[in-house]
Parts: sequence; C-alpha cells; structure tokens
Amino acid sequence: MAAAWCRVLRAARVPCRGARAASSSGSASSSSRDEVLQDKRARILSQGLPKQKPIEGVKQVLVVASGKGGVGKSTAAVNIALALAANDSTKEVGLLDADIYGPSIPKMMNLKGNPELTPKNLMRPLKNYGIACMSMGFLIDETAPVVWRGLMVMSAVEKLLRQVDWGQLDYLVIDMPPGTGDVQLSVSQNIPVAGAVIISTPQDVALLDARKGAEMFRKVHVPVLGLVQNMSVFQCPKCKHETHIFGADGVRDLAKTLGLDVLGDIPLHVNIRETCDSGQPVVISQPQSDATLAASAASCLRPEICTSVKMNRKAN
Repeated sequence: MAAAWCRVLRAARVPCRGARAASSSGSASSSSRDEVLQDKRARILSQGLPKQKPIEGVKQVLVVASGKGGVGKSTAAVNIALALAANDSTKEVGLLDADIYGPSIPKMMNLKGNPELTPKNLMRPLKNYGIACMSMGFLIDETAPVVWRGLMVMSAVEKLLRQVDWGQLDYLVIDMPPGTGDVQLSVSQNIPVAGAVIISTPQDVALLDARKGAEMFRKVHVPVLGLVQNMSVFQCPKCKHETHIFGADGVRDLAKTLGLDVLGDIPLHVNIRETCDSGQPVVISQPQSDATLAASAASCLRPEICTSVKMNRKAN
C-alpha cells in the first residue's frame, strides 16, 4: 500500500518517505512516465485559452450576472435589453437566456413556441417588443426539468450562441445563470464580451457572491461596467414609509471596495414584479412610471458605455 501511494506522490513530484527503494527498472519506467506527463502538460499549456470567436452578426455582447440567485438578475436583463432598444430605435437588440436549468426569459417576454429553422439549419429567435430572444425554454416543455450534467449544459450553451440566426445585432444581452461556474467561464472565454453588469441586493449574503462574480470577470479580462443595487428599498403604498428590507447601501460599499461604479438603485416595487410576471416588462408597459425610470437609470442603459469600453479594450 505504501508503495502504491509513493507512486502517486512521485507522479505529482512529491518526495515520499518510508517506502522501499524501487528497482532500477522501476525507476527507469517511472522516469519515462514523468517525461510523457511533462510533454503532455507542455502541449496543453502551449495551447493556452481558447481563442475568442465573435458571434456572427453581433457587434457587442453585454452580460448581466449575479453571484447569488433570486436577486432580480433576469428582470434586470429583460429591462436592460428593452431600454437599450428604447433609447435608440436604430439599434437592433437581442436577448439570450443562458440559464439552462431555470430559463425565465420566455415568461418575462411573453413568448411561447419552438424556433423555426433556416435553410442553413440555424434556429430563428422568437421576437417580441422588437427584441430577438433565444432560450432553452423554447426547446423544452414549460414544466419539464433539465436534468443534465455539465458537459450537456455546455453543449446547449454553445448551440444557443452559435446555432442561432441572430441576424444583425448591435447588442446582445446575455442573462447569465447565478454563480461562477462552467457557463460563465465558457461564455467569457469563447466570445468577446464588451462588459458585465453585476446585480445584487444590499444583503450581506448576496454581496459575498456578487464580489466573487466581479472578481471572476476580472480574472478572465471582461470589463465590469458596474454594480446595480436591486430591491434597495420598499416604500409602503399607503403611508409612503420606506423600509430597507435587505439592508441599506451594501452594494455601494462593495463598489467602493472594488473600485467600481454603482450604476443605480432599483426599488423593491410591486409594478416591476407584476409586469415581468405578466410578460409585459415595466419598461414597455409603463414607460413613464417611477419604476421604469429607476430600472432604466439603475441599469445605466446608455449604448455609448459599451462602445467606449470596447474602444478602450482595442486601444489596450
């Protein structure tokens, strides 16, 4: 048993004690295996990270992410996409739901049905409110769970990115799943991303994961445009008293620590929730409401931001 563990340690280049000396033939065999492993490692390292390949027809990609689930990320992503289109009617905007296990975009954008196929066997996005949308939710039954391992999820994400006829888009907003796992890493490394927006509530538990999300994007060299403080305050509709249910200014404090901008505050407002649940997001259904102004301002939806980030990346 000691000799077996010693062989494992030698393969990992860790010296072992107390094991019997190997024979000369065993040493030669071990040395040969080490050389093979070294060559294999060298070949893998020489390949480096996968080369980024732009999505055909898409000029810029904006990812909306969160470390923690349940902080309103998908709601923010939907309203970001709609506000980008509303700010400039000449711009074409798409929305990709990259949350394979829990797709929300079909319901929030009031879309049902299966994508049609083009002559090139590409899926045509479903469209509503002028936004081209693609989601795993269009490909499975609404109540069917996706019980897949990581490799199958990655394959699905790749198909949603590459096997969709996006046409010509100025912006593709990607609603990322929660966390910092395979999907986030794959998207960040395989396609050029103009910038990331991190959504979080002011709650300490959510902020822990929001920080991890921001650090992950920095590690893969994706510019973080800033943080959005969601569900920042609740105002009683009767007495107008304000209550910070999830805490106050937690996202602002985190932004200072990370040296990032706070893109704004979105209140915990019943209109924002009701309109998304009904498939009529607040930016479209109530464009002049306070909730819409808060959602739009908090998401920092100025197209020139992404443009300037992309120009800075080219310059560097």
